[in-house]
Amino acid sequence: MPYKNRVAVLGAGLTKFMRRALETPKELAFEAAKTALEDAGMTIGDIDCVVSVTAPEAFDGVHMNGEYFADGAGAWGKPYMRTYVGGGSGVFGLVTGWYHVASGQFDTCLVVAEEKMSPALPHPQGAFNAIYDQFTERPLGVNLLWIFSLEMNRYMQAYGVPMETFAKVAQKNKRNGMDHPSAQLGVAGDFEIEDIMASEIMSWPVQRLMVSPISDGGGAMVLASERFARRMSKPPVWIEGVGWNLDTSFWTDRDLVYPRYVEKAARMAYEMAGISDPKRDIHVAEPYDPFAYKELHHLEGLMLADKGEAPKLMEEGFWDRDTEHGIPASPSGGLLGVGNPIAAAGLMKCAEIYWQLQGEAGPRQVKREVRRGVAQAWGDLMQVGTVVVMGK
Repeated sequence: MPYKNRVAVLGAGLTKFMRRALETPKELAFEAAKTALEDAGMTIGDIDCVVSVTAPEAFDGVHMNGEYFADGAGAWGKPYMRTYVGGGSGVFGLVTGWYHVASGQFDTCLVVAEEKMSPALPHPQGAFNAIYDQFTERPLGVNLLWIFSLEMNRYMQAYGVPMETFAKVAQKNKRNGMDHPSAQLGVAGDFEIEDIMASEIMSWPVQRLMVSPISDGGGAMVLASERFARRMSKPPVWIEGVGWNLDTSFWTDRDLVYPRYVEKAARMAYEMAGISDPKRDIHVAEPYDPFAYKELHHLEGLMLADKGEAPKLMEEGFWDRDTEHGIPASPSGGLLGVGNPIAAAGLMKCAEIYWQLQGEAGPRQVKREVRRGVAQAWGDLMQVGTVVVMGK
C-alpha cells in the first residue's frame, strides 16, 4: 500500500441549491459542514484539518474567497488548505482531503465546497474570456457556450448522434433531480423531449434545457482514517482510488471528440482501486454533466462505454436509474437536474456515490446492487479530469 492510512467517508451534507440565496458564502459553508458532521455523528472538535474548494474568485465576486469563508467552513485554529481546478474542484477537494488523511498526518478531515455565483460581478461567463491565451484565443471572444457548441458538434458529427439523444440525457437527469432535496427550483422536472428540443438555442447546437443553471450552494464530506472510522457506529464507505489529469490548456490543439483527461484520471483511480474492467466493477456513476452531451462524453472517458457507444446505450436505457443490468448514471439528477454551484456540484456527485453505497439515497436509490461507484468532474480550460472511486 503506497500510503499510510486507508481513508473512509463518514458523512456528507448539502445545502439547498438555488439562485440568489440569502446566505453568504460563509453561511453556505457553515450549513454544509454542520450537516455533514451531524451525518457522521461528529462535531468540529473531532476534525483535525479542513480542505475547502471553490472555483476562481471571479465566480463568487469575492477576493481571496478561501480565506474569506475559512471560519464558516470550520477551519478556525486548524490546518487549512484551499484548492481549486475550476469545475473539477469538488471532486479534487475530496482527493486533496484523501491525501491529508492517507498520508498519516491527520486522522480526520472536513472537505467543504461552496459557490455563490448569482450575485457575481461580472457574470461568470464574462470571466472566461480573460483566462484564455491572450494572443491565440482571447481575440475570439471566448465563452463556454460556444466552445462547447464546437465540442458538441464534433461529437455529434463523429458518431452521428441526433439531438434527441442529448435531450434524453437532460430529461433523465431532470426527472432524477425531482427526488433530490437540494434541487434548484425550476431545474428538476418532468420535461417532455419536445419541450427540451424547443428550448432556446444558446449557441448551436447547445440549448437552454441542455445546460446546467447558475446556482448558489454548499457541500461537505467528512473523511477519516481507518483506525478512527472503526470506532464509529456507522459503517464507513472507503475511498478506494483517486485520480486527476491536466491536459494542455490549448483546446484548439486537441481533437474534442474524446476527453483524454478523463480517461487518464480514471486509469489512475482504477489502478489504485484494483479495477481492471470498469464496465464490470463500477455499479453506479456520477459523471460531470454541465451540458447534456458531456455526460455521454465523460462516460466514455471513464471507460464505462466504448468511444461513440454511450449515446446508443442511452437509447437502450443502460444509464437509467432503474436499470438492473446497466450502470445508473447521475441518479442524483446531476448538474442538469439539481443545479450547478460549481465546486459544490462536484462534491454533490461524490456525496451521491456515498449515499448510494450506504443505501441512504432514498427515492434516488438505484435498483441494482451497488458495491462500488465512481464520481468525476472536469474543469479549468477544458482540460482537467478528476475522479474518485468509492466502495463498501
